[in-house]
Amino acid sequence: MTIDPHFTIGRIQRNIFGGFVEHLGRHIYSGVYEPGHSTADAEGFRQDVIELVRELGVATIRYPGGNFVSGFRWEDSVGPREERPRRLDLAWHSTETNEVGLHEFSSWLEKVGSEMMLAVNLGTRGTLEALDLLEYANVPAKTELTDQRVANGRQDPFGVKIWCLGNEMDGPWQLGHRSADDYGKIASQTAKAMRQVDPNVELVVCGSSSAHMPTFGEWERVVLHHAYDDVDYISCHAYYEPKDGDLDSFLASAVDMDWFIDTVVQTADHVGAVKGSDKKINISFDEWNVWYQSRFHDVDQISGVEEWPVAPRLLEDSYSVIDAVVFGNLMISLLKHADRVTSASLAQLVNVIAPIVTEPGGIAWRQTTFFPFALTSRLARGEALELKLDAPTYSTAQYGEVPLVDAVATRDAESGEASVFLVNRSQTETIEVSVDIAGLGAVAVREAHTLADEDIHAKNTLEDPERVAPSTNDSARVADGTLTISLPPVSWTAIGLSSAE
Repeated sequence: MTIDPHFTIGRIQRNIFGGFVEHLGRHIYSGVYEPGHSTADAEGFRQDVIELVRELGVATIRYPGGNFVSGFRWEDSVGPREERPRRLDLAWHSTETNEVGLHEFSSWLEKVGSEMMLAVNLGTRGTLEALDLLEYANVPAKTELTDQRVANGRQDPFGVKIWCLGNEMDGPWQLGHRSADDYGKIASQTAKAMRQVDPNVELVVCGSSSAHMPTFGEWERVVLHHAYDDVDYISCHAYYEPKDGDLDSFLASAVDMDWFIDTVVQTADHVGAVKGSDKKINISFDEWNVWYQSRFHDVDQISGVEEWPVAPRLLEDSYSVIDAVVFGNLMISLLKHADRVTSASLAQLVNVIAPIVTEPGGIAWRQTTFFPFALTSRLARGEALELKLDAPTYSTAQYGEVPLVDAVATRDAESGEASVFLVNRSQTETIEVSVDIAGLGAVAVREAHTLADEDIHAKNTLEDPERVAPSTNDSARVADGTLTISLPPVSWTAIGLSSAE
């Protein structure tokens, strides 16, 4: 592998280390918010969770959905709590109490040090409701809606910068699902209107909810045909899980993410070329993770008119070492596309397919996936660098021949610090990696962390919350302009380099 600071991909935007909080399952209630908990602050938020989210290093958080937003009436979430209505949440067959709403969530974001990324409902509502929410949230002028905001306890505007124009509108499961043509028209109309209220907003139009949707590609083309001049981003969503025990293909999931991103970029650039525009549409990969969707459909899914629970246990996947290695590889893919992926949201943060898990009245702990996100968020600074990588390959049923090692590097010119992130996809072989770093000048290994375990299915649980954690990789050495390191089977590694002078 060769690292040369002249071969840059793009500057890493902090928004690539975003998260996602949806009103789903126990994410809000008994996750983020549990007034009776021993660590709860005056507003009812669990401080143990706040500390873990801070440690995770999440820059922006997308809210309040997700599928939830397509049936959401934002007015339900503001005003005196005792007057807020309870509503049926059709997306997750639950009851939403609206105890936590826009003001409360904004307060929580200030505690964790993140910014809000707000989604508007273009499923069951439309342009007018989006304008009302934007006025309520961002306008300082004195109007009926801004007076309501002030009466509800917020004098200054929330100043939300990034807005999502609906969620997964290509999906038949979505309330208000539309064709690409119909959605593109309402997205364009809504975007134009929102810019009349606040010309500084950044807008995300819905792309495909999966690269394997039957409308993928054509959806992006048609939607951008309508909305290209009106938006800044198009979204991508992707989730991965092992299928039929095929761990070799699962370990190569990032190959699919790379292809997904490249295909959407090509489609967006094609639309731009047809329009004769020099504008570039960036990607907001605002849902990504390992998610055992088959378990949700077989075990978790609620149906029937009799049962509409509050905060049921939904999508509470327990993540293993191999899940975390795949997860870390997905982060490598995002960094490898830093020139066009300028916003991303890990779905989700607490309890729901999450790196953080809580027990009601009990502890909060880190899942295995917590560690790749926290370390990458902390170490990846400056620009992502294009690597020249020569590695052996292995055969997969889904993706053909795939390199056993995947990697990306970053460098911050101001501090002189650099980082390397690597995965070993082999289930049996330790791989020795040699990295030519002469182009970085005189550097030394500042830190090296490897996540691996003899049991690739090991997990952190309520009974053993610290079973899995990264360990120091003492094999990392720098000599004569070369970094060498040993990667154990099924492992993810992060290396921090600093000036040796």
